[in-house]
Amino acid sequence: MKKLVVILFSVILLYSCEKDKSENTITKSELSGVVQKGPFLNGTSIGIYELNDDYSPTGKTFSSQIIDNTGTFQLMNVSLISPYVQLKADGYYFNEITGQNSNSPITLYALTDITNKTSVNVNILSNLEKSRIEYLLTTGLSFSDAKKQAEQEILEIFSLSKDDIADFDLLNITEDGDNNAILLAVSIITQGYRTESELSDLLANISTDIRQDGILNSASLGSQLINDVRLLDLPQIRNNIENRYSNLGMTVSIPDFESFIQTFADSTNYQITNTIDYPEFSTYGENVLFAEKTSFSNGLSLAANLPKGASLKIIIKGGLWYYQSLPNAPVNWTITNYDFDLQQQSFTATESGKSCDLIIQFDAGTHTIEYYENNSITPTRVKVFTN
Repeated sequence: MKKLVVILFSVILLYSCEKDKSENTITKSELSGVVQKGPFLNGTSIGIYELNDDYSPTGKTFSSQIIDNTGTFQLMNVSLISPYVQLKADGYYFNEITGQNSNSPITLYALTDITNKTSVNVNILSNLEKSRIEYLLTTGLSFSDAKKQAEQEILEIFSLSKDDIADFDLLNITEDGDNNAILLAVSIITQGYRTESELSDLLANISTDIRQDGILNSASLGSQLINDVRLLDLPQIRNNIENRYSNLGMTVSIPDFESFIQTFADSTNYQITNTIDYPEFSTYGENVLFAEKTSFSNGLSLAANLPKGASLKIIIKGGLWYYQSLPNAPVNWTITNYDFDLQQQSFTATESGKSCDLIIQFDAGTHTIEYYENNSITPTRVKVFTN
């Protein structure tokens, strides 16, 4: 009799557990989204990892793949026992700065509660908030509170504020509105003129820096964010994005990202550190562009080191000078013919991110050098020197 009671109790307990498990199951007939830096490319792998109530992996995963170049993914009949999931996307993407596909893949993450969601996106903002959310959860905050706090802290890094911004994993750069404009602005700021490895390194270092206090404490990382902003060609970037989606056959509404980039540029306290460098000496000799000297003799050069994205035009006026073409040819300079009427000549850096140099000699007298940095239409500095 006791044996029968034990068996019946076990059956009832098993039935009860199975019933509770069934009642707690979250089933999504479809879970879709987009992965964006610019849009990720065909072949990008997508992983969805279920987390338990302690936000640790349960071991249950779902895999998918982007099957076109719009960055869209889709999973059918997703069944979970927890609403908390981590998404991971690994692949190549369209670089909105260069207008070309990336040369290497990057990995982005999102951490979300899918209780009331059938669409979840992976992007730069969802990636930046992940580490901070994870830390806040260890302090006892609820998932929703941790996510909201992390979102506001991330915005502050970029001198932005929007109390009612939607979850970062719901934002989409192809849709109108300030929320989506902020996503695109941050995507552009973090990309700058970086390679894929440099971008991944920057994102990882920011995540580590802000993990415990939500504040970007590293002056170096802050400078990395602002350095390229002043050099960005925003009209060209918009054109790159619009052309990309047009070529994909999509009609999209690219939001006003420009105003949020300008807000960051105008409001941030981060210091610019990648200015054009004019060394005192170059391979070809003493550099007449070196700012702190105004008297030279012989053995001179015209040299500058340009960061990525920077531009430079030098106009020399007054008197005569001669630059060497052979055997030591000019490096990274595009040079106009000498204007005998105005007694001037222009030297323009051919490519950014490279050094410029040439051998030059001046006739005795006084000469003027005008520096036009980063597409300025007026001289950013003027130097008068004697030879």
